[in-house]
Amino acid sequence: MKRGFTFSPPVTVVVLAISFIYFSTVFIFIDRWFGLTSSPGIMNATVFTAVTLMCITNYALAIFTDPGRVPSTYMPDIEDSENPIHEIKRKGGDLRYCQKCSQYKPPRAHHCRVCKRCILRMDHHCIWINNCVGHENYKVFFVFVVYAVVACIYSLILLLGSLTIEPPKDEQQVGGPFRTVYIVAGLLLFPLSMALSVLLGWHIYLILHNKTTIEYHEGVRAMWLAEKGGNVYSHPYDLGAFENLTTVAFMDT
Repeated sequence: MKRGFTFSPPVTVVVLAISFIYFSTVFIFIDRWFGLTSSPGIMNATVFTAVTLMCITNYALAIFTDPGRVPSTYMPDIEDSENPIHEIKRKGGDLRYCQKCSQYKPPRAHHCRVCKRCILRMDHHCIWINNCVGHENYKVFFVFVVYAVVACIYSLILLLGSLTIEPPKDEQQVGGPFRTVYIVAGLLLFPLSMALSVLLGWHIYLILHNKTTIEYHEGVRAMWLAEKGGNVYSHPYDLGAFENLTTVAFMDT
């Protein structure tokens, strides 16, 4: 299901950053290191363009795909023997009911204060896509992060490699703009590569344990309460690393 889009400054920043990194990588770093008309230059430009296109495509899908809407007709079936797991409120032991949406919440669904509705398998609300990350768009969000990490590290390698080449005389005469591009690109790529790599590692961990960010934080509290009561806490949706991985791989998008 697709959703509408409203103007978002963070999304604009991301689009501008992708555009700047792409054009500076292809038309400055690759051109300076290999030359765009050489075989290595054409190969690197083609590969980097393909990675950028995949990054943009999955970024757009993460923005425009509805994260997962709870059906208005949803009612929990507490007698369903094939689905024995029913989440309950932290207090009172009743089935989870959203007062703001005036309906029951399925397992793993949470109410987003920004989207003003409940989201299926909600992970978090991400300002950088102006959307929640939930059941329907989690896979494309994860794939976007993968390609973003690859693109940033690839661009950083090309930036550093191009610095090893002695610039031509005409470039030395107009070195100011080139130096500015290198400084801005470096200030973007170094922190982005580190931050996105950490984010990717975090979501790999979550996927291998079949958790969302919300469930991880709830699990920390549940583990503390279980240990306090002399019990052992286990995440109810953890099916094993391989099964958890295939669960995300076959999510609807």
